[in-house]
Amino acid sequence: MIRLLLSLLGLLTMTRPGRRATAWAEAGHPRQSGSPATLYDDRDALAAAWPDGSGAQRPWSGRGDDTIQMERLGGRGSGPPPRRRRRIPLWAKGGAAILVAGLIFRRAIASMVLVALSATLHFLGFNVHLPSIKFAWPWQAITAGTTTNTDLGPWVLQKIEGISKPALGQATFNFLFTHKVSKDMGPLPCWYASTFHAVGHASATVDLNPGPAWWKPAGQHYRLQVLSRPHEGRPGRVAVTMVLPPPQLPQSAHDVTIDNIPSAPVATQHSWTYPGLGCGVLLRPQFPDSVLYAQAQQIAFYRSRHDPQITRPLITTAESQAARTIRDNFIQPTVNAFRYRLDRFTLRWAPAR
Repeated sequence: MIRLLLSLLGLLTMTRPGRRATAWAEAGHPRQSGSPATLYDDRDALAAAWPDGSGAQRPWSGRGDDTIQMERLGGRGSGPPPRRRRRIPLWAKGGAAILVAGLIFRRAIASMVLVALSATLHFLGFNVHLPSIKFAWPWQAITAGTTTNTDLGPWVLQKIEGISKPALGQATFNFLFTHKVSKDMGPLPCWYASTFHAVGHASATVDLNPGPAWWKPAGQHYRLQVLSRPHEGRPGRVAVTMVLPPPQLPQSAHDVTIDNIPSAPVATQHSWTYPGLGCGVLLRPQFPDSVLYAQAQQIAFYRSRHDPQITRPLITTAESQAARTIRDNFIQPTVNAFRYRLDRFTLRWAPAR
């Protein structure tokens, strides 16, 4: 700071007219003393020493005392003009340009500095909590500031209407069943049975996008309420309430699968005539794995629709997945893009028809 003040003081001193005139006079007309009479004596001596003695080619011929007086007071005269000094140094201009660029890109610079500082502290083994500044260019900040009064309702609903896959709720359950075939051979009873252990997987679905008619305002199935607007760098807050059709339990046996790895026969029973030729040869071929798995799938489908121990987990998992999918994948990112925060999300279920 002291060097800067000394430089500015020197510039003001060097540009004064009296100093510049004195320096020019001393450089062009050296003299021994500073009296005005000495200046005229030097002029007469130079005129007498001129080659032709006429003084016609003297530099000051044809000029009066007024011109000479102007030269003495700092006029330029016939000599070369003095070199003009720069009033603002280059380093001052460069510093000002860097300062202006820093103010414009301050958010991006601060974000990169914090990232580098955090990485350095983490590398050195220091666990320091630094403030978080999101990287953004100046034009991005301007764009974000122009969306504070945007109607979010249609934007969020448009994202929801783009959902193409339903939410799935799955449940796994075990059960035992017995497959039995009997055929009397005359007076002798003949039967063959096999007990099968099965592991079933059932799925319930939630239609996240029932269609345009479902989202009409008259149905009151969707509502977005703005609780506060973005202000002074703080995000706004919104609350969303939705109503969806209830989860659907498996609609066919194809919605239920049997895991063939843990599923296997655990016991077999037969009549006293087995393994005689009559009963064993006639009934044993009716117990292949394909027959057992098909029967297990039918039993699992029935239980997935009527057994509360299976239907309750199916509905619960389907509802939780539907709420998580809509909130995290569609509503939350959309409101965040407009500088809002999802303060409350409520998902209700329409009565079953």
